[in-house]
Amino acid sequence: MDNNDILIRLRYALNIRDTDMVKIFELGGVELTTEEVRKLLIKSKETYRYNNVVDDHEEIDEKEENIKCKNSMLESFLNGFIIFKRGKQDPKPGQPEMPVLKNSENHPNNILLKKLKIALSLTSDDILDILKETGVIVTKGELSALLRKEGHKHYKECGDKYARNFLKGLAIKNRG
Repeated sequence: MDNNDILIRLRYALNIRDTDMVKIFELGGVELTTEEVRKLLIKSKETYRYNNVVDDHEEIDEKEENIKCKNSMLESFLNGFIIFKRGKQDPKPGQPEMPVLKNSENHPNNILLKKLKIALSLTSDDILDILKETGVIVTKGELSALLRKEGHKHYKECGDKYARNFLKGLAIKNRG
């Protein structure tokens, strides 16, 4: 699952309008127009190939207007989403205005879970219920490992299965 697919699924699950997407990106420190946001929300060629849609239709071309969403852009969006949902937090004395992006190139799914948990004020039990809604059973210990800081001895990388089903569960919860 690539970052564009994550944005598409997140937008659908939480019913976010294009104008709100622009505002969220802006809160995260990325200036985009509505047209550029729409270009981010186009599925990439890899997504079609991953979902086995390109069996007989190998001629599906990568649209030139598609903008690839980088990990830093996704993380900026998630930071902006936290501010959008919870409001701007005043920095404590001695802290910088905006936190430095971690630039974790390998594990955007872990960041997705952590930041959505914060933005939507979810508890661990809420996340477990959302995953259970899609048929994925995760223990509290496994979830704790997914939410830990990278480098911790019990840290576990969040696979696409968990992220995809979490977003699917959010859609079921919010859209019915």
